[in-house]
Amino acid sequence: MPTDTLTQPPTAVAPTTQGLHERALRNLGRTGRWRPAEFVFWALAAATFFFLPDQHLLLGEIAILGLFALSLDLILGYAGIVSLGHGVFFGVGAYVAGLISIHMTGEPITGLLLGGVAAAILGLATAPLLLLRASDLTRLMVTLGIAMLFYEAANKAAWLTGGADGLQGIWIDPIFGRFDFDLMGTTSYAYALVVTFLLFLVARRIVTSPFGLSLAAIRDNPMRANTIGIPVGKRLVAIYTISALYAGIAGALLAQTTMFVSLDVLAFHRSADVLLVLVLGGVGYLYGGLIGAIVFKLLQDTLSTLTPQYWMFWLGLILVVIVLIGRERITGAPATLWNRVRGMGK
Repeated sequence: MPTDTLTQPPTAVAPTTQGLHERALRNLGRTGRWRPAEFVFWALAAATFFFLPDQHLLLGEIAILGLFALSLDLILGYAGIVSLGHGVFFGVGAYVAGLISIHMTGEPITGLLLGGVAAAILGLATAPLLLLRASDLTRLMVTLGIAMLFYEAANKAAWLTGGADGLQGIWIDPIFGRFDFDLMGTTSYAYALVVTFLLFLVARRIVTSPFGLSLAAIRDNPMRANTIGIPVGKRLVAIYTISALYAGIAGALLAQTTMFVSLDVLAFHRSADVLLVLVLGGVGYLYGGLIGAIVFKLLQDTLSTLTPQYWMFWLGLILVVIVLIGRERITGAPATLWNRVRGMGK
């Protein structure tokens, strides 16, 4: 009897631990499952390629901006890292892709990957400075300062970047030697959409993995996350580097699809615009950046056509209204109105 009594606790504890582990895996599985609305979203995105041939240039810009917003959401929405200089990674990716095309090879996949890697290296180099010993306010100021520094450096290094005139002579070879980049933007849109979709799949896998759940724990309470054994510093550096990689690829996409790179890719409005995109679409929600990019670009295109001189005023006013009223109230207004109408009919 004593022997049996002593041997019972281990056998009782083991199934409990195993059960918790299995439950966590089941939860991860449910989180990672695709919902019907997601299939509809991507099916509609693919359908636009066939049904909106005259809008391929605009749709390509939306796809690139959506990928850029997704890169920022990885650090802001899922890790709680604020930044006012995320555009620096976008710009570095664009310049590297352009320079690769001019001086090495016009093969698009090579330029795309090298642009992303260059931005990732910059992210890895600056991450410890920004993340491990800085408050949110300090991060905002430092990221803004880094972005301004790179902008001025690119302006001064005209021998390399072209300065205010931009990079001249960019030429991108056909994708896989078959699909030429045309003036209508057909190949550009297909290229940007496929790259955005593939990177979205990777990002989705990241945020629904144990790594992604640990980022959420760090975002909610860094001290508690550190207490339970999560390597806070390493996780933040890792996601910051991944985010920089995504932003660099987005910048490389812009350089390759437009075949032009100027100081504009490093301008502050790049970082500001992508923040506005997340405000429109929602933070901490992978589709938020994509939906926000659609809304932002459509508003920008429509307002600039209707009121060429004052479109920025109207766009700013709409954004102020959305922030003050709340995006949830606006998107939920039709459902609320419908429920009230149904209630009156009863």
